Formats: sequence, structure tokens, C-alpha cells
Amino acid sequence: MKPFEKTYDQELELLLEEEIDTEAYDLVVFNDDVNTFDHVSKILIKVCKHTAEQAEQCTLIIHYKGKCAVKKGSRAQLKPMCESILDAGIQAAIV
Repeated sequence: MKPFEKTYDQELELLLEEEIDTEAYDLVVFNDDVNTFDHVSKILIKVCKHTAEQAEQCTLIIHYKGKCAVKKGSRAQLKPMCESILDAGIQAAIV
């Protein structure tokens, strides 16, 4: 193996590891008996930049399954979104 190939392979491996790390977390929203479908849907559209269809699907999953991973990303990307959802009175966590 040529030195260039080894360096290229090592760099590629590092980039892939970094990519995995940035997508390693889920923003999960939990069901409750307080918030309406409409409120949760509007918050997902506003905070997570979901389409109306995505927000509706997530809201149904939250209702029937008790929770839904609404966004993937790094902890740094998800933290402000999680805080905004919590500020809206909806239970959420980064897992």
C-alpha cells in the first residue's frame, strides 16, 4: 500500500467516525394528557422544521406509542431544540 492510500484511508475513517458521532443522539418527545395534537404539531413545525405531514405523523406516534424520536443529530444541535420544546410545555429529552 502506498503512503497516500494509507493516509487517505485513515482520514476517511476519521471522517466517518465524526459523522457517526454527530448523528448519535435522538430528540425524543413524550406523550402526556395535557397538550393537544395541534399544539405539539405546531411546535414540531416551528422548532424541528418539520413539514405539516412529518409533524402529524410524529404526533400520532407520540400519542399511540408514548414517545417518538422527532430529530437526529449531535447533542449540540439538539439541545436548543429540546429546550424550546420543553419551554412550550411538552416533555422531551435527548437520548
